[in-house]
Amino acid sequence: MSDRDDLLGLFLHVLLLGSLAIGGTQTVMPEAHRFVVDAHGWLTSKQFSDSFTLAQASPGPNVLWVTLVCLQVAGFTGALISTLAIILPGTLGAVLVTHLGRRNPGAPLGRAIRVGLSPLTIGFVFSGGWVLVQAVNHDWRGWLLTVVTVVLVLRTRFDPLWLMGAGALAGVIGLV
Repeated sequence: MSDRDDLLGLFLHVLLLGSLAIGGTQTVMPEAHRFVVDAHGWLTSKQFSDSFTLAQASPGPNVLWVTLVCLQVAGFTGALISTLAIILPGTLGAVLVTHLGRRNPGAPLGRAIRVGLSPLTIGFVFSGGWVLVQAVNHDWRGWLLTVVTVVLVLRTRFDPLWLMGAGALAGVIGLV
């Protein structure tokens, strides 16, 4: 990334993503991947997924992945403006919804919005998972590990941290 126009474009795109991040910033990850990797070629798919994974494994807010991706794309300035851009719409929205919810706690519109956004959020989360799975699985072993992990998460009460550790170990010893 080279100039102010690119930084402004990055800021505006991330601001738009922040406005659409219903259910958390990971829900807009597929569009961020498309913008950064496919449309502009600023990062490879592996660099993007590594940044996302590192941010999710680190303590702190889920929004950290945006900061890490934009740090690679546009340095410290890009990381700073993108972090502000992704946080601003959600913060303003939360303040507005809280204020309106206190004034009209049983409003049918509020209830309808909450019920309607739930399936949308679930769909966004699944699409984000699909983008990451495609970025990191290059052969049958990766796909097998992904399927086994999904089955264990959905069918057992196995702690996902152990699964993350097992996946990391499989990568370290060269199984995937």
